[in-house]
Amino acid sequence: MELFSRSCFRQVRNMSKIDIQKFHNAKGEFKRQDSSFRSVIGKDPKFPVEPDRYHLYVSYACPWANRTLIARKLKGLEDYLDYSVVHWHMDSKGWRFPSNDDPCEGATPDKLYGYKRLSELYYRANPNYEGRFTVPVLWDKKQHTIVNNESSEIIRIFNTAFNELLEKDGKHEQAKLDLYPESLQAQIDQTNDWIYNNINNGVYKAGFAGKQEVYEEEVKKVFAHLDKVEDELSNDGQEFIVGDQLTEADIRLFVTIIRFDPVYVQHFKCNIGMIRFDYPNIHKWLRRLYWNYPELKDTVHFDHIKFHYTKSHPQINPLGITPVGPLPNILPL
Repeated sequence: MELFSRSCFRQVRNMSKIDIQKFHNAKGEFKRQDSSFRSVIGKDPKFPVEPDRYHLYVSYACPWANRTLIARKLKGLEDYLDYSVVHWHMDSKGWRFPSNDDPCEGATPDKLYGYKRLSELYYRANPNYEGRFTVPVLWDKKQHTIVNNESSEIIRIFNTAFNELLEKDGKHEQAKLDLYPESLQAQIDQTNDWIYNNINNGVYKAGFAGKQEVYEEEVKKVFAHLDKVEDELSNDGQEFIVGDQLTEADIRLFVTIIRFDPVYVQHFKCNIGMIRFDYPNIHKWLRRLYWNYPELKDTVHFDHIKFHYTKSHPQINPLGITPVGPLPNILPL
């Protein structure tokens, strides 16, 4: 792994009124910003289904962006939709792209415009934008604007919007793959709700808490709901979170659990237990998905994950020292 010294933090003017590195309110509670761009390819007439019209902007470190990379790969959309990857480090100006004097292995330049900062995309889409510059971003190359920046909606766009193109191009298996099948939708929605609030976002509410009592309340919720997942996976033959097939519920939980032992245990102080030692059913589910599905495994970049969290939050880790362990990042199946 390459260490922090490779990073060069350039100071770039930021017009946003949001303090990007302030994560909690006066009560010490972490409140996530709602996504601002919510159009749907194929349903909004402004954004028709076309090959090579759209582009995805992601961070390998970000679990929300990781969701979209998994869905893109599972659905076989590589020929229709390219992507750019930001530097793993996020400074007070937000995400940036690598450059010759600021290299980052695995990251890419902005493939469309050569922008230095993700913020430039947001301001191109809306010059008066005042929110955070988040990933993922689903971008329309024809109209030069953001289609959607809500990961939960992007993965559903990827699940269905391009199916006719996939069939036309002979990718029948990918077209048939349904990550949100009608027969399981109610159960998926219910499961997504409590997993998001208490685990996906729960680790952030614990890690970014500004007061002891808030942290303790949130971290206990995280582990109470990990206990619930552990119990639900205890049934004989239960390989997936919902039903007997891979669904978006698995993807949404996977991106958090793959980061749990390497990052959230130490960095977000979610250290009541570890997945590999204290949750055998979740641990088996995680390793099965990681080792049996290259579409998931290939989207996980542990160096970006560990460096991002430990070097981008000076209020949590002021010296920016990245722990070496746990080793390995994930155990064999």
